Amino acid sequence: MKDKKALAELVCRQIRDIAPDADTEQLDPNEDMREALDLDSMDFLRLIEALSRELEVTIPEVDFSHITQLSKMVDYLSARLSADT
Repeated sequence: MKDKKALAELVCRQIRDIAPDADTEQLDPNEDMREALDLDSMDFLRLIEALSRELEVTIPEVDFSHITQLSKMVDYLSARLSADT
């Protein structure tokens, strides 16, 4: 993967798997996903773990606070995937 649109779709799909009531269609890519979608810390951790597994990338805990917005998470994942190739 992945172009950024596909990464955004993957992140949203993973969010819906973790929090089925989350309305990712209305999510502003620049707002904090945790607040906008009412994700608690365990939901966010499960999201990170699911993305790490699916994309086969390591996301260090120190980076978690930098990827709380969809746009930043997509940019981060894109960069990690590019660095691994």
